[in-house]
Amino acid sequence: MEYRKLGNSGLQVPVLSLGTGTFGGTNEFFQRWGQTDVKEASRLVDICLDSGINFFDTANVYSQGASEEVLGEALKGRRHETIVATKATYTMSDKVNDRGSSRFHITNAVNDSLKRLGTDYIDVYFMHGFDSHTPLEETLRTLDNLVSSGKVRYIGCSNFTAWQLMKSLSVSEKHNLEKYVIYQGYYSLIGRDYEQELMPLIKDQDMGLMVWSPLGWGRLTGKIRRNQPLADGRIQSGGAVGSPPVDDEYLYTVVDALERIANETGKTISQVALNWLVQQDTVSNIVIGARNEQQLIENLDAVGWSLSMEHLNELNAITAPTSIYPHWVGER
Repeated sequence: MEYRKLGNSGLQVPVLSLGTGTFGGTNEFFQRWGQTDVKEASRLVDICLDSGINFFDTANVYSQGASEEVLGEALKGRRHETIVATKATYTMSDKVNDRGSSRFHITNAVNDSLKRLGTDYIDVYFMHGFDSHTPLEETLRTLDNLVSSGKVRYIGCSNFTAWQLMKSLSVSEKHNLEKYVIYQGYYSLIGRDYEQELMPLIKDQDMGLMVWSPLGWGRLTGKIRRNQPLADGRIQSGGAVGSPPVDDEYLYTVVDALERIANETGKTISQVALNWLVQQDTVSNIVIGARNEQQLIENLDAVGWSLSMEHLNELNAITAPTSIYPHWVGER
């Protein structure tokens, strides 16, 4: 397993981590992702640790806390061997303050996550989204205090726009507060918007990217093909709800190219798609999901080898996004 620095920190992490959105499945939305119980989760954790993956990613909103509970149970007796990331911001209940990035909510959310995870510290704590109703200094000072207290070791953010991230970094610098060291965002062969605004910023600020949904919400697994019925899986079961948008014809074109390269390399479609990401600038870590052992083991084989420059160039050309303004002006 290859290890990389987690963004602008000294923490070394495996290039792959296990996402636990499939753990729990206690509400309608997350049932479509998976319903992994403690026994199954423990087996997936075993496989990860045996393969050099000691990094696990969850969030309080995943199955309204059930994902954290299942992960906590699966890590019992081996928490010290692992790195755990969780998140807060999104709505946890109908209580007016049970959402957002206020001092009130973050403090309660951290304590709740610690209880569910069965631990007294969180290695990486993310703001899951940007809260425009709370002053940035309030959010960042609260996070700074959590780091000082030892409850949190590193902080990151997810799903921020470029200006929101840059403003946050500026506020931290101005007030000498902990900075976000890592950004967690969507990036895949069928979703390369990240490259236009966020990637240059993250390079400039010496941060890193932790990729969520690297297979485009399950669309780059090989189960979705041109002129074929949907195979069993998250998309077939209605799990496209909330997914990043993608044009069907574009998707089929990308999958056709992945299939050709997979045949030439002796790999699978998903392994090729993941390996392309491993070789992209700013990527510190890729969060892989798995509904079962077979999927996990297949995804683990996406590392330890590299696509050729010819294959990389082919995939880059086929999936190149149309530049947004003002980037197309500079390119012209």
